[in-house]
Amino acid sequence: MILFPAVDIRDGKAVRLTQGDYGREQIYNDDPLSAAVDWVSQGATHLHVVDLDGALHGERRNIEHLRRIVVETGVPVQYGGGLRDIESVHAAFEAGAWRTVIGTAAFRDRTLVERAVDDFSDRIVVSADARDGRISAQGWTEATDIPVTDAVADLHAIGVQTFVYTDIARDGMLDGQDLAGIRDVATAAGSGSVVASGGVGTLDHLAALVELKVSNISAVIAGKALYERNFTIAEARAVLEDTSRT
Repeated sequence: MILFPAVDIRDGKAVRLTQGDYGREQIYNDDPLSAAVDWVSQGATHLHVVDLDGALHGERRNIEHLRRIVVETGVPVQYGGGLRDIESVHAAFEAGAWRTVIGTAAFRDRTLVERAVDDFSDRIVVSADARDGRISAQGWTEATDIPVTDAVADLHAIGVQTFVYTDIARDGMLDGQDLAGIRDVATAAGSGSVVASGGVGTLDHLAALVELKVSNISAVIAGKALYERNFTIAEARAVLEDTSRT
């Protein structure tokens, strides 16, 4: 299982939000590149980079930070936030993204997802972010009536192979993941894979995810727990790569 340290960008800084609330922001680094380089120097093999400005305002705003991070770190970068049209998806790949993450637009513009999958196949990821089992959109500020499992199953049917699932209520809280929700989303994803996000606070939380023994949970995102030094990247990878747990 891959560990994705998170680099969330807002106003040019590396930050973390609590429960997706833009009013509950904590700045961890004045330069997202510095945060990314730090994770890689500690042993990260992949990064998850999010343009929070783009997610909130519906337009790409931090592509240049993506470009810098890709060039300087040399590791695969999964990038999302504000990718609401095919031109933005192309721009992210042109800036060096390994995979791009479509969020809000995936649930409003089916044609965009179909075009993106046609153009980039399994390099397209959909972010299924939920409150109380229902999709949230527009940088997590808007609720919908769409059940997350229905959305995932529907988008997998048109070719999406990877989903990031976040239980927003747990994001940034450090008190554990929504294991039941992750399992349900993994089932809905069928032959696709799920990246679990939100709630990781301890190594025990990572171990619990591995011990679900769900084969298509392929990765986990950790942000605040790493910034707060609750555990190291090396410690996290050791848990996630411990085959005795699987």
